[in-house]
Amino acid sequence: MSYCASRSHTIRRRTTEVVVGGVGVGGAHPIRVQSMTTSDTQDVAATVKQSIALAEVGCEIVRITAPNVAAAKCLKDIRGQFSAAGFAHIPLVADIHFLPSAAMEAVEHVEKIRVNPGNYADKKKFAVKEYTDADYESELQRLHDSFTPLVKRCKELGRAMRIGTNHGSLSDRIMNRYGDTPLGMVESALEFLRIARAHDYHALMLSMKASNPKVMIQAYRLLVERMDREDMHYPLHLGVTEAGDGEDGRIKSAIGIGSLLLDGLGDTIRVSLTEDSVYEIPVARAIADKAMSLWIPATTETIPTGNVRNTNIGFDSIDPYHFTRRETATLKLSDTCIVGPEQPPRVIVRTTLAGLPEAAQALAAPKMKDTPAEGLLVPVNTPGDLAMLCEVAAQTALPVDFIALELAPALSTEVLQPLLALSKGRIMLVRKFGPAETEALAAFADLVRRHGQFLAAEIDPEHFGAFADALRTLGDANLLFTLSNTSSVAGHPTGAYRRLLEYLRKTGSKAPVWIRNTTATAVQADPSFLSKLLEASFLTGGLLCDGVGDLISIETEADVVRATRLAYNVLQGAGARISKTEFVACPSCGRTLFDLQSTTQRIRAQTGHLKGVKIAIMGCIVNGPGEMADADFGYVGGAPGKINLYVGKNCVQYNIPQAEADARLIALIREHGKWADAEPHQLSP
Repeated sequence: MSYCASRSHTIRRRTTEVVVGGVGVGGAHPIRVQSMTTSDTQDVAATVKQSIALAEVGCEIVRITAPNVAAAKCLKDIRGQFSAAGFAHIPLVADIHFLPSAAMEAVEHVEKIRVNPGNYADKKKFAVKEYTDADYESELQRLHDSFTPLVKRCKELGRAMRIGTNHGSLSDRIMNRYGDTPLGMVESALEFLRIARAHDYHALMLSMKASNPKVMIQAYRLLVERMDREDMHYPLHLGVTEAGDGEDGRIKSAIGIGSLLLDGLGDTIRVSLTEDSVYEIPVARAIADKAMSLWIPATTETIPTGNVRNTNIGFDSIDPYHFTRRETATLKLSDTCIVGPEQPPRVIVRTTLAGLPEAAQALAAPKMKDTPAEGLLVPVNTPGDLAMLCEVAAQTALPVDFIALELAPALSTEVLQPLLALSKGRIMLVRKFGPAETEALAAFADLVRRHGQFLAAEIDPEHFGAFADALRTLGDANLLFTLSNTSSVAGHPTGAYRRLLEYLRKTGSKAPVWIRNTTATAVQADPSFLSKLLEASFLTGGLLCDGVGDLISIETEADVVRATRLAYNVLQGAGARISKTEFVACPSCGRTLFDLQSTTQRIRAQTGHLKGVKIAIMGCIVNGPGEMADADFGYVGGAPGKINLYVGKNCVQYNIPQAEADARLIALIREHGKWADAEPHQLSP
């Protein structure tokens, strides 16, 4: 059974409605946008002020941490003052981690409770123990006894609940049986879900958050598949936890949330940024609006070609629950730029013929050393353009491994022959082939092969069947495939690429695939940079997280430097190609023991050049050793003004004065052989 109705269309998953206060979630309701306050909950005035600020920018559900009973009691006054200010219609959520007593107090005052099943009345000591079946059942009974009072009180008061699993903050019981895996995350939530259902309580929603978008995507898919087996249809809250700030935080969130929304999953979302919470809302709203523009109701029985109900390609051969990179043929685009197995996705940047000299100069700057453009894409429409290209190329040093020429249909192989014969560099011809152009495809493939060059063929998935025999005959040598326009293809752009990949598989082709972000492969084309970032994250990031993509280009951004950097940031966010330090930073809340925003920026300024190193910056222990599961080093609030430093999940230095912590972190990185001094091009101007 699959986790969604179609992998090419956004058919919204059927869910039961859950009412949070007066706000409906799931069912026929729109995607709801959430966020969280960052103030000390016991500072009632500050928390109310932040809640009002969030509501005024469009936040529909506000979450507030309740780390202890004293904080939970403050929720009564917060709720009262927030309502008195005119926001009685905005529900509040209490965020609970360790203490059932705090949850039992909070449920009296707010409309919803969020519990983390990994540490709610449970152990998290990274203890290694072999659990017998009897031991496991005993643990579950203890959990049942601890969780049941909250379930019953929520039911009595009409409160909603989110069972919110976090990757890395799983209980020792789950870790020892399932590991720190998507399956472990799912089982952790299902344990709590079964207890709630045993009491006939169903005002529930679930989440599977991780800082790694691949893990997050797989966990949600697996959760839905498991719930569908048992005919459970609870709404989902989507989010990438500890995504960080700036462009990186937005990209990670959009990759994870966007991938799932395109598949019809998700009823509420939060974009977690290490910034003031109000900045999360416009990003979340933009993501939700793009996804909802694609919605097909789950009750629709007849939809365009591409749905599993009426065609055999509604699903593809990609395993949605385990990451495996697609096996591809090797293309040697230059001595240093190889596409294929064990190679990172390559970056192509679009420019114009007239702008080629300026683009070459910008891309040759020393600051681009760690994020090089490997190919330049130039549109060529006439023989005159070809002549101009030769003239410009003779006078301009191109700091790339190859040049890709996007050809107008009128340009024949005869016109192109002299260029390919005389060229000293590597050339990729890029051409779209219509359903009657199988012979043209063969002619262009023959041309590039005779001259040791390459052909990027674009074939509309709707027309691919006409090329099946020709592709089997041609083989994969010197070929790759791409899509620059999916507007004529039924379904969403990601689905169009999935269909292309499925057709390639059926013809036996392992040719590389080039993911192109253009205005014609966008869900909703918009000139804003945020929209360009989100579209690149949806399409390129989502496909990369499924193991697809050998070359990428973000052609919606005209500035070649910005386009290149955005491409590398998407690659980094998807874990496909690392070009800088990876930061895992929580978004801050009332538990935070230091200023996360300034600390994150300060540490990045000192360590951002450490390519391949992952540093977690966590405001408190609850978001510390567990939720930074994949980090190399951790900087975690241990007490007011005190920092604990971690190597992996192990705390190695305790209660360091914050004034000393940065230097001690750098010393720790040096001690473990991960430090390198910044090169001149890596220093801030």
